Amino acid sequence: MPFQPRELFPDRSARDLFGAEIRRHREKADMSLRRLSEVLNYSKSHLARIEAAESLPYDDLPAKLDACFGTDGMFARIYALAKNEPFPGKYRRMIEIESRATIIEQYVCATFPGLLQTPELAEHSLRCGLPHAPDAEIESMVKARIDRQALLDKPKPPRSWFIIDEAVLRRPVGGPEVMRDQLASLIKRGTQSHVTMQVLPFTVGGHAEAGGSLTLFTVASEPLVAYDEGSQSGVIIEDRGAVAMRRENYDLLRAMALSPRDSEAMIRAVMKDLTSCRPPRT
Repeated sequence: MPFQPRELFPDRSARDLFGAEIRRHREKADMSLRRLSEVLNYSKSHLARIEAAESLPYDDLPAKLDACFGTDGMFARIYALAKNEPFPGKYRRMIEIESRATIIEQYVCATFPGLLQTPELAEHSLRCGLPHAPDAEIESMVKARIDRQALLDKPKPPRSWFIIDEAVLRRPVGGPEVMRDQLASLIKRGTQSHVTMQVLPFTVGGHAEAGGSLTLFTVASEPLVAYDEGSQSGVIIEDRGAVAMRRENYDLLRAMALSPRDSEAMIRAVMKDLTSCRPPRT
């Protein structure tokens, strides 16, 4: 099957417009991505993500594009707007809903919730998903993820409920030190009155949300919204029947999960196991 480039929506965001203009001028000049990357002396993989509106460029790319295509500062002007959009368009609406939510209920099965990640854990997680991304791109994505966490510390923060699969606690992302700090951060966050933390143990077995992550957003005077997320994409669900099904799924997960007290005990046990695995000093 021939490669199908990602559809772009130039009227949706400046990031999409920036990527769409790269593609339009590149195709007009009959240039492949590889050839353009050679002309610009730029990473082909990074350039592909920029064109797909999934990443932002470095500050020097707009001038290079304007020089390459003779666009008289057009790319520089679009970039001035695009750099104010830290999240790709496919996540932006979810982030906007999250920022207005009065209640956030989330279940994760593969990695720690973005709202709870330490900078070190976030960096390692992002590098796993984007192993060839430049350091500056990863740093920008880590900052955007950590900045989101400010909503949990607002004067009137959302009531937040996190159910974390035991597999997340057991998978040593970043190594023992990173994991110990992450687990300690979970425990600290769980002491806040507006945050409840539960662990879904392996002993539960199969369930309706196995293999994915689910978030429910309650926004004042608006219908409940669900968000299903996989490793590379997410979808906002607003159909009342589909949302009601996920509401029931989440309530069942909450009933099957360990109590907050027992969840903290499990987190501390995993931390202890990580400490006991620490290599002896020489």
